[in-house]
Amino acid sequence: MADTLVHRGPESAGFYINNNGNVGFAHRRLSIIDLNERAGQPLHYLHYTIIFNGEIYNYIELREELQKQGYKFTTASDTEVIPAAYDHWGDSCLHHFDGMFAFALWDEKKQQLLLARDRFGEKPLYYHASYLQRGKFNQFVFGSEMKALWAVGAPKHINGTMMLNYLTLGYTNDTLKKTATFYNDILSLPAGHYLTVQPQEGKLQMKKWYDGRHETVKIKREALNGDEAVHKFMELFSASIKRRLRSDVNIGTCLSGGIDSSAIVAGCNGLKAEHLTHECFTAIFPGFEKDESAYSGKVADHFKLRQHTIEVTADDWINQFGLLMYHQEEPLQSSSVLTQFMVYGLAKQHGITVLLDGQGADEILGGYKKYTHWYLQYLFRTDVKAFKREKKLLQQNQFLESWSVKNYGAAFFPAKAAALLQKKALNEQNGNSLINKDFLKKYRNIDTLQKPVVKTLEDILYYNTFTSGLGELLRYADRNSMAHSREVRLPFLDHSLVEFIFSLPSSYKIHDGFTKWILRQSMQPLLPAEIVWRKDKIGYEPPQQQWMQHKSIVEMIVAGRKKLVEHNVLDTSIINKPVKPSAAHEKGNDDWRYLCAASLL
Repeated sequence: MADTLVHRGPESAGFYINNNGNVGFAHRRLSIIDLNERAGQPLHYLHYTIIFNGEIYNYIELREELQKQGYKFTTASDTEVIPAAYDHWGDSCLHHFDGMFAFALWDEKKQQLLLARDRFGEKPLYYHASYLQRGKFNQFVFGSEMKALWAVGAPKHINGTMMLNYLTLGYTNDTLKKTATFYNDILSLPAGHYLTVQPQEGKLQMKKWYDGRHETVKIKREALNGDEAVHKFMELFSASIKRRLRSDVNIGTCLSGGIDSSAIVAGCNGLKAEHLTHECFTAIFPGFEKDESAYSGKVADHFKLRQHTIEVTADDWINQFGLLMYHQEEPLQSSSVLTQFMVYGLAKQHGITVLLDGQGADEILGGYKKYTHWYLQYLFRTDVKAFKREKKLLQQNQFLESWSVKNYGAAFFPAKAAALLQKKALNEQNGNSLINKDFLKKYRNIDTLQKPVVKTLEDILYYNTFTSGLGELLRYADRNSMAHSREVRLPFLDHSLVEFIFSLPSSYKIHDGFTKWILRQSMQPLLPAEIVWRKDKIGYEPPQQQWMQHKSIVEMIVAGRKKLVEHNVLDTSIINKPVKPSAAHEKGNDDWRYLCAASLL
């Protein structure tokens, strides 16, 4: 199992088997904080043994707090803080952690294992239990990636419903069952959950420990004016960045040219962090209309950064696709994931171990254009004058792509709108003549096509942050970075910052015809105006449509189609259809999906 995960921790390996011989840990180390061998894992503290993936950013403050309670520490690592915190606070220690983490903590006294995952799911944790009798497992295995479980014989049976929903609708997760993966026998511990495992009894129990909506409700809603809200936002955002610069190895930044990554660069500027470098990493596509190199170059020049660029090409798709899918293990939405894979590889070439990146900003701040529809529907129902004003401004700024009579109906009947969207998805699935009819009949499940009822902008932001959307992006970032033994840290996902943003009225997210209004206002003094008030959202898009016309890529897609036909997933009629080149975020990105899906079989 450890050998399959060398890329996640190439520097050392550690192993532990308990006295009874029924619990075993293996850990691969990527040294980031306290590079000394004594901070290696598995780490033993009192009667606990821990293996841990990720970072506890507030470990310094927690260590000081625990020292006052009499706890002693022999390392300068964040790892050692976890068992001490658990000993002091029990399961509720999780609420004290500001970080990204998946860890396993063995309590020798209780003979109990605690598996826990961070609030948003930045770090992964998969498990497989095999049962000889109902309700009592005879073997339980877990790991950061599925390949570790396959290495010890976990079955590799495709989840037919997940595969069907992906191929027909592009879904990469099951919103009904949060533990589901693309493999029937492998489960994912959901974000903000923990699992207690009792090996002697063969029992396990899962519990949700973090509820973002509940935590937001607890925040006292102050009547902040715009300037006060911007000040508070900057205070929390700066604190998040500062903590995420704690490291004993070099740190750089990803820079796309959009406001999210540019804001992180601006937030780092002027901070005194020992290992923060002035290096940033960017993907470029010369000649492509959605190339952002002019914008990213402007930001790099503004802050006098050393900008390293990589031109990602069709040849990279041909040469790297197999490796990309080996690391990702589950299907991808588009080739933009390949672009990210190459950027993290570029950081490795330049000796940067930790990268700050902008994932999460769109989901919490209402950054996608689709969010403007839901916001306008809310305004139409509550404030017609504000609705008319915002609609006009959003159209002028190209943030509103379409608006029809259906949107007026959805404003007053959100539950009916959700039901109609679900029915539309089912009809789209049923009407797909390229899916094998037996496969469709066997695995179709209308409940997995359920749509959220959206009454306010926050409803859809919560849904995309905690149910469907963000988790997929975090999986891409984790696997792509760890494939190159890099660590990615995400300042927008500090839970205090997220909870504050969710506690603000919708008008702080979409306002005056702009998305992400509070972020733009905050960055106005720090970034060039053409970055702050950009109206064209690119979304890290490569020239996928051009790439799909390459002879070798067409051959890869055709081979993928044939494989899916052989496994009775696609109908034989697909064989004679020409490959349809499509843009990365275009609806009907079918041939990309066929290629990804085939790599799972």
